[in-house]
This record gives sequence, structure tokens and C-alpha cells, in this order.
Amino acid sequence: MSNKREREKRREQRLQEETTVDSGERRTRLLQMGAGAVFLVVVAVVALIVINSGSDSGGDASNLEGVSEVEAELDGIAQEELVLGDPQAKVELIEYGDLQCPVCKQYAEQVLPQVIENKVENGQAKIVFRNFTIIGPESATAGAAAIAAGAQDRGWNFLDLFYRNQGRENGGYIDDEFLTAVAKGAGVENIAKWEKERKSKKLINEVKAHFEEAQGLGLTGTPTFAVKGPSTDGLELLGTPGSPDELESAIDTAS
Repeated sequence: MSNKREREKRREQRLQEETTVDSGERRTRLLQMGAGAVFLVVVAVVALIVINSGSDSGGDASNLEGVSEVEAELDGIAQEELVLGDPQAKVELIEYGDLQCPVCKQYAEQVLPQVIENKVENGQAKIVFRNFTIIGPESATAGAAAIAAGAQDRGWNFLDLFYRNQGRENGGYIDDEFLTAVAKGAGVENIAKWEKERKSKKLINEVKAHFEEAQGLGLTGTPTFAVKGPSTDGLELLGTPGSPDELESAIDTAS
């Protein structure tokens, strides 16, 4: 199957799964709400979504899913660190995400592929991932591993493959075996170098810096997006757009 036909098939799947994204998105938006009467009304809904977040079938180092699909989706697109797309692209779309976040997983699988196909592949925009590690200590461990993969230009392969095999939040599956399996599946060539770097003080501090950057912007939930381009007044926060079309529109406006 050609890459074009694979992209068309993925587009159809995204349209079919759009209602799932809309449902999952509620979790992030509810996390961003303040206290008050509205919060009291929805707190039970939030609890229900959180309870059902994550996947009991994920986190299996011996049975990774989506390796070939991720490779096909990202094939031929420039990568540098955790930046996907032409480094000279005028528009920068920034995602503040947590690798343990189920909603981030849904966006990675159902929203961002269309943006990548329509806006990144043509050089109009690049996407930057920042670790906003709000769920637990395992998030920071995974985030450092992603940065280390990015040092070998396989950062987005690592991110996407991790999301496709994500387990339950704080479920203990993010161990050396799982992370190494994801790195190998993502195409990281020098595993020994990756292993050393992901545990280094430098990358641990880089994850912390990402977190502090997000906090400084007043962010409270994941995923949250921001855009920067020739037509923006610096970095402009987008919140959590509910569809790829909204992200594409923001990129067009920023161009």
C-alpha cells in the first residue's frame, strides 16, 4: 500500500473516531475549570473519565503495536530533537503534553496526523513537543526518554509509538524494558547512547524546564497548544482545540 493510500485510510479512520476525541477532550477542559457551581455539576463526570482513562492492554514491551504505521506516517519528514517539520518553517505549533495523558494519546492518533499531512509536510509549519509532566513521576521518566530519542532524530517516532502503546496512568509500566522497546521500535540506532542520556542530569533538568515553562504560561491541563508565527504577537495560546481543522486554521492565521 502506498503512503498516499495509507494517509487516505488514516484520514477516514480519524473522521470515524472524531466523536471519541470530542469525548476525551472533556477531561482536559474540565481540568482547566475553576472552582464554583459548574465544577460541582461536572465533578462526577470528571471522575468517571479519569477512572476509565488509559489502557489496561497497553504498556506491553513484548508486543508493541503500530511500529510500521508510525514509520509510514513520519517517513520523509524532517526531525530535530522534539521538532517535527522543516526547521525553517515560519509557523511553530507547540504542544504541551504528558506521555501518560490519554487525551494526548487521542490527539496524537486522531487529530495531529491531519495537521502533519496538511501543514507540516508542505513546510508551512513545524510542531514542537514540550513535556508538561502533570500526571506523575513516570511522566518525567518517559519525557526524558523522548528527548534522548530526539537527540538521534527519532523523537516524534518515540512519542507516537509510546502513545500507541500507552498503559494506565501511573500504572508502573514505564520501566526500562518498556522504554527500551519503544526506543528500538522508534528506530533509535544507538541504544547505549540513548540509555545513558535519558538518565542524565541534563535531560532530567530539560524536562523540568519544559514543565516550568508551561506553568509560567498558566497552563493547567494537557494537551494544550500554542502557536507562533509572522502574524502573531509572540506566542499565542490556543487551549485545546477540538479538531484538526481548528489547529490548521490557527496555523493559517499565524502565517
